[in-house]
Amino acid sequence: MARGHRSQIKRERNAVKDTRPSAKLSFARMSVQKACFVLDAIRGKDVNTALAIVTYNPRYASSVIEKLLKSAIANAENNNGLKQEDLYVAECFANKGPTMKRIRPRAQGRAYRIEKRMSHITIVLDEK
Repeated sequence: MARGHRSQIKRERNAVKDTRPSAKLSFARMSVQKACFVLDAIRGKDVNTALAIVTYNPRYASSVIEKLLKSAIANAENNNGLKQEDLYVAECFANKGPTMKRIRPRAQGRAYRIEKRMSHITIVLDEK
């Protein structure tokens, strides 16, 4: 069942370094659900198709994800020496970030809470 102490397991897991090119955007001012609509559309596609999808997608998240995808492509070309034609979107996900809490005044002295959500978006590319 157990392979050893928890810290030993963590050490083994963290020793394997992921060398795939990636790009991460922290504290993006959109909710995870809205970002995932666009990320689901490009997951598993080759890079040129994914760029075409996010370029012509009318959602706000697509403009942010387009810049992030271009950054991941540039990282792959400059840091890893890979060609753009050989790349595809291996992983893309959005994690929940902090939430800004704001107050909206309502009738009879009440106050409703507005939650302005943030997300951390990650795109990982890989070679075909």
